[in-house]
Amino acid sequence: MMDIVCAHSPDSDDAFMFYGLATKKIRSKLVSIRHVLEDIESLNRKALAGQYEITAISYHAYPYVADKYVLMASGSSIGDGYGPIVVSSRHMLPEDLKGKRIAIPGTMTTAFLSLKLFQPDFEQVVMPFDKILTAVEKNEVDGGLIIHEGQLTYGSGGLHNVIDLGKWFKTKYKLPLPLGANAMRRDLPPAIQSECSRLLRESIQYSLDHREEALNYAMQFVRDLDTRLADQFVGMYVNQDTIDCGEVIPQAAQKLLDLGFEAGLIPHRITVEIVR
Repeated sequence: MMDIVCAHSPDSDDAFMFYGLATKKIRSKLVSIRHVLEDIESLNRKALAGQYEITAISYHAYPYVADKYVLMASGSSIGDGYGPIVVSSRHMLPEDLKGKRIAIPGTMTTAFLSLKLFQPDFEQVVMPFDKILTAVEKNEVDGGLIIHEGQLTYGSGGLHNVIDLGKWFKTKYKLPLPLGANAMRRDLPPAIQSECSRLLRESIQYSLDHREEALNYAMQFVRDLDTRLADQFVGMYVNQDTIDCGEVIPQAAQKLLDLGFEAGLIPHRITVEIVR
């Protein structure tokens, strides 16, 4: 058997997605999966060196790692009319973000790319994603770019939604916003690539078919969400698009990355490549 490291975020949606694999409900005679949990910006950076065989990455990171990785058809997190949110401690209009200090969860995240496409002129302050809400509440920054569960909990701290970038992208381009994907190293043998694709697809399907037990497992990775909100959050980012990205998601990813290149935010044009 070949040992495969599968790296992903310590989030409820990823935990839900990988429940079947992590608990050995889904098995293989060809590969042995070991899970590594790290925040998405760290995974983006490590993908630059091709560190893990399978890794979660931001779609924004794909142009920088496409020489080493190919995107998998399963495992995408898609914001279809919703997505990363810029929040502030006071009421602001979206156009008020110009020139402001905004905390971001990393420059390789899709959240950052989409914010730069919406408003190129702001002062970015990079910090861990789970520190951003507190920084906004303490007025250390004018606004914060929120990913993960904070999209559902920011209101409990009295913060205000300035703009939902997934909603903006859908309105402007009539496409969902591709946020995160799973990527697989190109140097893996074809048979191993096919087997890993099967395992991930079946793990996601198993979780959706056994939602309650998978959600109970995922609750150990939840930050500040009750079961109802955790179920809502998981439903936002683990669904039929996650089982297989189909045709629209690659089109949306291509549009996003083309826009990034045309805006000078991505150094070279890339063709989105999916393996099944």
